[in-house]
Amino acid sequence: MSQRDYYEILGVARDASEQDLKSAYRKLALKHHPDRNQGDAAAEEAFKQAAEAYSVLSDPEKRARYDRFGHAGVGGPGANQGFNPETFGDFGDILGDFFGFGGGRRGGPTRGADLRFDLQISFEESFAGAETTIQIPREEKCETCTGSGAAPGTAKESCPQCRGTGQLRYQQGFLVVARTCGQCRGTGQIIRTPCTSCRGTGLITRDRRVTVRIPAGIADGQRLRLHGEGEHGTGGGPTGDLYVVVHVKPHALFHREEDDLYMEAHVPFHVMAMGGVFNVDGPAGEIEVHVSAGTASGTLIPFRGKGMPSVSGRGKGTFYVRAVVQVPRKLSKEQKKLVEQLGQTMKVEKIAGTPADESHEKTVFEKVKDLFG
Repeated sequence: MSQRDYYEILGVARDASEQDLKSAYRKLALKHHPDRNQGDAAAEEAFKQAAEAYSVLSDPEKRARYDRFGHAGVGGPGANQGFNPETFGDFGDILGDFFGFGGGRRGGPTRGADLRFDLQISFEESFAGAETTIQIPREEKCETCTGSGAAPGTAKESCPQCRGTGQLRYQQGFLVVARTCGQCRGTGQIIRTPCTSCRGTGLITRDRRVTVRIPAGIADGQRLRLHGEGEHGTGGGPTGDLYVVVHVKPHALFHREEDDLYMEAHVPFHVMAMGGVFNVDGPAGEIEVHVSAGTASGTLIPFRGKGMPSVSGRGKGTFYVRAVVQVPRKLSKEQKKLVEQLGQTMKVEKIAGTPADESHEKTVFEKVKDLFG
């Protein structure tokens, strides 16, 4: 029975470089891997042919013999000429432990899982920083069996099916296939008498109280990492981490944009027209606001260093007060008379219009970004 040319199988030219061979084989291995084509005999055969072709052409000595004598120079079609698993060492990401190389048992130390906790805090806590205690359920090492999973007085035993290797190997022509042992699940060990406290898992679930320090300036959606506060590892593996995702309740007055804060103050007309001083409640206490005569409604008055603290500890943002003219809904007779007298001195027969463009649709926060870059 004739054998396909190895160069043809890999789809490369006869002068292909080592990198060309490696790239071509990687592509075919991904396409025809048996785990991706379960039950497909054609794909399995293509996978075997690609592996055989690469094992020959990637070896300079075998390739030279193949180029000179063809399949006869390497022992004939399908011959296993001292198959070297190290040839495929660069393809562990594709092949895993499919070949009989590099596949130790899976019972080694495993890092514990990371945990997530969603924490809701007030605006004031995000501004000043805070410290709180949370309670989380997590898996910890069983004290009864000290994490072994075996009942006290007993121990794990070597798996009789795989003889402690964690793998079962099969010879399939050119390939040596390694599969995870189903009895011990790749650990190489079995538990005859499981611990009654943890049912053989070596872990139990407990509620743990953890102190969380919230830095001043933390924003909604940011997360804190607490190293080693996740679930315990197995087989002596390290503990995972705890990620606390912070959710900040919106404030009734203040709006945050990065480290800047904004609020709106309704100011009487005479103060905006004549100028004056008034106080507002800022995030850290009262702030005195000075308004110049003739201030337009909607003017932003900045207070640098009075905004939100930077979570990195580098200064504070700006606190903006947007001064808006307050139009009184009710006037006394005396106030009406005075307003009428003012109107007599400021008669307007026609009001000039202004272009209606998209800038009128912008929010105050978008306008201030345009103003200050």
